[in-house]
Amino acid sequence: MNCPKCLCEKHVKSGFIKEIQRYKCKCCGCNHTVELKSTAKPKSMKKQALHLYLEGLGFRSIGRFLGVSNVSALNWIRSFDKEIQEFNSESQEIKMVEVDEMHSYIGSKKLLLDMDCC
Repeated sequence: MNCPKCLCEKHVKSGFIKEIQRYKCKCCGCNHTVELKSTAKPKSMKKQALHLYLEGLGFRSIGRFLGVSNVSALNWIRSFDKEIQEFNSESQEIKMVEVDEMHSYIGSKKLLLDMDCC
């Protein structure tokens, strides 16, 4: 951990602020804390937010249900939208589609009728 001002590595502990350890740089005297990185939520929670959105829940409801901010839920759903847009732009035009596979299978199958059984 380096000082944000002078990038010096020499520091001492200098108390707490809002329950976070504070440090004082020995070179420049700057007080600083270590910034905590936000913990990433699991991909399954993000997918669940997408499913809830597709079921018709609002962003605030999704946030309350999952225990996260409604803005986080909104950002997750927007990121899924961006992924889908990239996927759609890469897709190629479909030239031929077979509508009913079972119909084409049965239509080409020859029927053998036994007249002896009646």
